[in-house]
Amino acid sequence: MAVSSQRKWATGYLIAVVLLFITYQFLFPWDGLPTGIYDFLQLWLPPMAVNESLVYVICALGLNIVVGYAGLLDLGYVAFWAIGGYCAGWFMSEFFYMVNLHFFGSVAKAAPGIHVNFWGVLLIGGLVCAFFGILIGAPTLRLKSDYLAIVTLGFGEIIPQVFFNGDNIGGFNLSNGTKGITILDPIPAGIKNIGPFDFGYKFIIFVFLAFVMIFISLRLRKGRLGRAWLAIREDELAASMMGVPLMQTKLAAYAVGAFAGGLGGVAFATHVDGVYAERFNFSISIFLLAMVVLGGMGNVWGVILGALLLSWINSTGLPAFGQTFNSRFGTEINFPSFTFLLFGLVLILMMLYKREGLIPESRLRLILHEGDAEEDLSAKESK
Repeated sequence: MAVSSQRKWATGYLIAVVLLFITYQFLFPWDGLPTGIYDFLQLWLPPMAVNESLVYVICALGLNIVVGYAGLLDLGYVAFWAIGGYCAGWFMSEFFYMVNLHFFGSVAKAAPGIHVNFWGVLLIGGLVCAFFGILIGAPTLRLKSDYLAIVTLGFGEIIPQVFFNGDNIGGFNLSNGTKGITILDPIPAGIKNIGPFDFGYKFIIFVFLAFVMIFISLRLRKGRLGRAWLAIREDELAASMMGVPLMQTKLAAYAVGAFAGGLGGVAFATHVDGVYAERFNFSISIFLLAMVVLGGMGNVWGVILGALLLSWINSTGLPAFGQTFNSRFGTEINFPSFTFLLFGLVLILMMLYKREGLIPESRLRLILHEGDAEEDLSAKESK
């Protein structure tokens, strides 16, 4: 993508961030705001949905590095999200009450449990997930295509089940099972008291984390490692013949992508103030993959758009549309139950008519439409 185009997308997203912050931090809680506008925002774009969408953006950008850059199909990305979330539960709560460890935490020293500063837990969650990314990648990345997808699918199913049944592992409570880990330490942020509404400080932190992932993605894309990923994605055999170390390069993609999943897991845990095993199911991996495919694999700005669009439809768009439709026509249709039907249809249509995504990456667009160009050329020569 051209530099001017990237600047336009970056400027557009920045303007949207500023407008959202002003709207929800100052206008939304303002007593003088007309009731109609307040009800509209509360129905179609509530503050919680905005923050949750940013968490999906963080994770989708990480998955884009694995799938969009390196071309490695990962169907178990939710495992990294789960590990990151439980890192927040372990190190930002009273879960391990038998220990009293504080490291710049935001609670009183007398509180039992492990209490590490939020920023420290972000780093811990990211590094732990990167370690597991390397651990699962080392013995399996020699596989290709469908075989690799099946292995990652198994990993994505095993990890959530470990946490789901982790309340008694040899007498040790690892995850509190179906009860989850609730009431995490608050985020110590100096911007917490800006404005009268408790939205801004989490919003700014999540935007900052998304910005970090955007910066990492763009810098890696232009660097030597990013070019090696693209070479593997386009032709693994040719890349190896040109001296690209396949194993190390693939492991790097898994590690960076898993690190982003850890950041997203910690952010989501603080967003919902808890960690719950039932939230980390296989559908999340497919949901994130759909965001990457819809937005445009390999294109950072497209993946952001896909993540924002699908997360909004899933959390707010369909329920709001259903409520409006049912109240208007007196029906009782459960529109949210058709979420995955809608996503499936969208993916089918995208694969048929716009395989490169909403905002395609230039290289991928050329590859996917290479046959079309040859057909056009043959048609012209035949005339």
